[in-house]
Amino acid sequence: MHLDGGCHCGFIKYEAEIDPDGVNICHCTDCQHLTGSAYRVTVQSLKGAFKLLAGQPKIYVKTAESGNKRAHAFCPQCGTPIYATTVENPEFFGIRVGTTRQRRELTPKRQGWCRSALDWSMNINALPKNPMQRPR
Repeated sequence: MHLDGGCHCGFIKYEAEIDPDGVNICHCTDCQHLTGSAYRVTVQSLKGAFKLLAGQPKIYVKTAESGNKRAHAFCPQCGTPIYATTVENPEFFGIRVGTTRQRRELTPKRQGWCRSALDWSMNINALPKNPMQRPR
């Protein structure tokens, strides 16, 4: 599947080919910290199938619990996380689904690091739903 996307302010733009069956939710504590949320949703694109069209991301290198070093790319202007990949010999890019124009079509197929999941994040179906921001 072809997709395209970019950061919130428009400085970074990209396109990629992905397998929509590869959409994952990660509940690890690193993803919680790096997103400021309960989890992160990503889809992989092989190295040759991901292309930056505009802008150059800033890179933050994080050493994971496993000892692997991950390069996290984000917009230097607005801070939007764009992707992550290995530092040495990247084979794929973990694109942040929220940055894609096709995000409504990218349904997660699996979850990982569930031992770190926030209990409430595993079932939010019972929460009240509003079509827009709730008035105060």
